[in-house]
Amino acid sequence: MKKGLVLEGGALRGLFSAAIMDVMMEHGIRFDGLIGVSAGAAFGCNYKSHQPGRAIRYNKRFARDKRYCSWQSFFKTGDLFGADYAYHHVPNHLDVFDNETFERDPMEFIVVCTNVETGEPVYQRVMRGGDWAYDWIRASASMPVVSRVVEIDGYKLLDGGMADSIPLRQMQRMGYGRNVVILTQPHGYQKQPNRLMPIIRWCMRRYPRIVETMQHRHLMYNDELAYVEQEVRRGDTLAIYPDEPLPIGHTSHNPDEMQRVYEIGRKTGEERVEEIRAFVNARHD
Repeated sequence: MKKGLVLEGGALRGLFSAAIMDVMMEHGIRFDGLIGVSAGAAFGCNYKSHQPGRAIRYNKRFARDKRYCSWQSFFKTGDLFGADYAYHHVPNHLDVFDNETFERDPMEFIVVCTNVETGEPVYQRVMRGGDWAYDWIRASASMPVVSRVVEIDGYKLLDGGMADSIPLRQMQRMGYGRNVVILTQPHGYQKQPNRLMPIIRWCMRRYPRIVETMQHRHLMYNDELAYVEQEVRRGDTLAIYPDEPLPIGHTSHNPDEMQRVYEIGRKTGEERVEEIRAFVNARHD
């Protein structure tokens, strides 16, 4: 039975997930496949490249760099997170991503994006590193309104969380029968309708299908939370949540704030690492 790791997004709340992944890597826990949405993809790729500590390191290092994430970047380029600087210059030159190890590791890596023309999710298998992979990851993490639409391989894409925030069902459809799901909101959280829908509706008016998807996103998200709970009760899913809301917003320029969220994740990971190991290694006919 294939074992999978499912990572939702949440922007910098994803440092919680990154910390748990670092603990799992340090303890030699491996998966057959990983599916990541938005920050889940951006940070989850380090699992396949065997680079624990990289996500927190570069986020803290570039926290105050306007080329990395700033309104200046947004007004200059159309992207809050600089497309070229954050997604190409940093991994190619400043905090180098280990493409060789990424490609050598057999773990399947799937990135979730949203097709803005259809409003439907796109699941891209990424086994080759380099700039092509970085662009798919950028597409998965490109939040609407504050990011340009990413055009790649004939698609027009934005943040995967709009269409499939917690892709456990997709992982199961791909044959992963036993899955660890890392969430970035506490147990019991329920998403509410998006108060920014008037802005989203205007900014995305060229893409009515994505507006419709965003209009109903909270219903999709809460349904997926309920499905995770159902699968946990069945015994084939292990869900990991923070104990309380994480003390960080979608963006932050404060390295200490990032470190606090990361430490919360490390503590959770260290407390549950043996439970995770036993779950992953359990034998099933």
